[in-house]
Amino acid sequence: MTDETTQENGTMFAHRDGGLGTGQRPGFELEKGFDQHVLACVLSCALKEVEAGEATATDSTGLSRAELRDLVARCCPAIVIDAFALEEACDPEPEMEEELLHDLLLAHARPRDPASACFAKIIARRSMRNDHLWQDLGLVNRAELSRLLATHFPTLAAGNTQNMKWKKFFYRKLCEAEGFSLCTVPSCRECSEFEGCFGPEEGESRLTRINSGIALD
Repeated sequence: MTDETTQENGTMFAHRDGGLGTGQRPGFELEKGFDQHVLACVLSCALKEVEAGEATATDSTGLSRAELRDLVARCCPAIVIDAFALEEACDPEPEMEEELLHDLLLAHARPRDPASACFAKIIARRSMRNDHLWQDLGLVNRAELSRLLATHFPTLAAGNTQNMKWKKFFYRKLCEAEGFSLCTVPSCRECSEFEGCFGPEEGESRLTRINSGIALD
């Protein structure tokens, strides 16, 4: 088995052929290079937050210590693993909003796919941040987020037929499940909040801003 090392947004991660499910650990298979890229972005964000004292690795990702220990051991070179300070972290305790979003994602996840279940936890936790979701995940652009959701949560992603911003779309689905109406206007284009739901999602990736020394909002 050979190791392939790539550098994602300034942080080194090693990816073993066959994804995260190889070897003796009870891990899961990734969707080849793209899932590995997404996970590298998320772990890079977590590492930056740990180093800045902003959050523990579990707080940053929504994963338990056991889940993170397995992923970090599989994806990161040994020299990086200690930087996550997992011995100082506690298992995350999601609040109700995050749990509702996690349940929504799981309901649309690929059946019996541990990778999709893992991404459901990560996306639910990172959705609690204040930027666009693709930025919260450390991705390069919105298209990468759309690809991730279409891959692991296909029925949910397929419902976003109007290209609504993903966080807005998630909360619309949660409201629909509870029987609430988000607004009373007959058409989205008549709503004063149209840009907030459908406007462009431009800007630098979160990791680019961190690495450039630009303060986050």
